[in-house]
Amino acid sequence: MDILSKANSIVSDYDQIMQQMMDSEVMLNQEKMTSLSRQKSALDESYQLSKEFIRLNKQLTELDEMKNDKEYEELAKEESIAINDQITSVEKKLKKILISDDPNDNKNAIIEIRAGTGGDEAGLFASDLMRMYSRYAEDNNLKVNIMDIHETGVGGLKSATFSIEGPKAYGVYKYEGGVHRVQRIPKTESGGRVHTSAATVAVLPEAETAEVEVNDADIKIDTYRASGAGGQHVNKTESAIRLTHIPTGLVVTCQDESSQHKNKASAMKVLRSRLFALEQEKLNKDRDEMRKSLVSTGDRSAKIRTYNFPQGRITDHRINYTTHKLQATLEGDLNHLIEQLKLAEDSAQIE
Repeated sequence: MDILSKANSIVSDYDQIMQQMMDSEVMLNQEKMTSLSRQKSALDESYQLSKEFIRLNKQLTELDEMKNDKEYEELAKEESIAINDQITSVEKKLKKILISDDPNDNKNAIIEIRAGTGGDEAGLFASDLMRMYSRYAEDNNLKVNIMDIHETGVGGLKSATFSIEGPKAYGVYKYEGGVHRVQRIPKTESGGRVHTSAATVAVLPEAETAEVEVNDADIKIDTYRASGAGGQHVNKTESAIRLTHIPTGLVVTCQDESSQHKNKASAMKVLRSRLFALEQEKLNKDRDEMRKSLVSTGDRSAKIRTYNFPQGRITDHRINYTTHKLQATLEGDLNHLIEQLKLAEDSAQIE
């Protein structure tokens, strides 16, 4: 599809979204309105550029017709040069958006962290990663919603599932999927030896109900008593939920809320998102290899980053980027990493 056809398609899609949002029945459907609002926000910039690109091309066509009239031929030529320059400028901006934008970028993100090799130290590192992601969210007006958490006895995490809600949440966190490795001296290490531990991270775009159809008959629901912190009510009632999706074998647990109903709703969000990620994986088999290596949603096998405490540095192995902002990064300053990864992704797609 050429760029002008794509611009017309974007304008058409945007206009359809606006029409749906003005429908009285849709206005009463909060979930549908939220979905449409996100779609609109994702298209806002490309819509404005597309309208401008279409307008300039129409103007250029009119000038080409004027060149047949000797009285206006020179004037039409001069104006055509100026219009072509504007078209080139707008086309460059529009192409950049179309290349770099993932349609899922504007969705909420669901993050799953699990302690890997390294015993208690791996659990502590998993906790550090969750804190890092939460700090970044707080600093950027994004909401953190904990869905499921299993702690260790020393203040670490066995696993945690939580959502990050807000504009471009998935677009920001999508680069974090994979194996994170830490090299440091554990607090329990009396000999001062550096240990290597790991934690795995999966990042999923939160799927909306309309995007993934889940049949009730395909789900097995188990309830059980929640463990860990949460008060007497959490532990004495069977509020925790385990969902098993029979066709795929996917299992989701949720126990952070005191209400069984709320835990089921959270578990369904995670299940839909995992199913959505599986479907996206099938659709994107031919996707650029560089992008696959940068955005690893459910793949927990790829080592992506090392946090080296003795040397005070972080290395992202996908792009060979090293920085000495170790402490600042763990405190939530992820912008420098996100910028470098996005630049690498855009460069790979342009090439």
